[in-house]
Amino acid sequence: MLMTKMHHKALIIEDDPEIGKLVKLHLADIQCDADVESDGASGIERFMGGQYDLVILDLMLPGVDGLSVCRQIRTLPGYVPILMLTAKSTELDRVLGLEMGADDYLTKPFSVRELVARVKALFRRVEALAAAAPSGKDEVIRRGNLSIESDKRRVHIDGREIGLTAKEFDLLLHFATSPGKVYNRVQLLDQVWGYNHEGYEHTVNSHINRLRAKIETDPSNPKFILTVWGVGYKLNDELED
Repeated sequence: MLMTKMHHKALIIEDDPEIGKLVKLHLADIQCDADVESDGASGIERFMGGQYDLVILDLMLPGVDGLSVCRQIRTLPGYVPILMLTAKSTELDRVLGLEMGADDYLTKPFSVRELVARVKALFRRVEALAAAAPSGKDEVIRRGNLSIESDKRRVHIDGREIGLTAKEFDLLLHFATSPGKVYNRVQLLDQVWGYNHEGYEHTVNSHINRLRAKIETDPSNPKFILTVWGVGYKLNDELED
């Protein structure tokens, strides 16, 4: 079946006007309109007043920095992918960006072709998730005393709602839809984050540790997300639905 070309809208938060113009120009080539803001505060304000499919976010911004912008966006309802675009290239900076909720990270100077490829990958990931989402409003996945409302993106343990970040929810839902299936870290980065962040597999460990801290009674002895030593992780398939 032929798929119609989708039209997207992006928000670019970048203090270098030439880079902002360059990114906007090349996004237009892939049917993506863009608004551009030059500082963190105005970027947050524009984001909250619009409907966007992507945020391209510079880490080094005047006033409110990119990590703070990313953190604030991730507290808002709904999920929009974030691509960090920055001059910083240390491993710590990259990991911080990913763990604050960024979906991908590109270091300046960057290849326009690579930027466009990564944007396309993020759009494909979001569209695949939307296509795979259950259509029934009351769709609930139950694993023991854990319940997941995939449409409403809500999680409960024994009827008590658990607050998860967008990426924590995506990770849990990915496990829950295939209980017992073992995923290694590279597979999880590819399938949940939507892009293989080579060298950053340990960000999966960090997200799983935080997820366990929220859903497990005893995170050191988990009953939901189990470690398969030397391989990866899985959702316990011996729990009653």
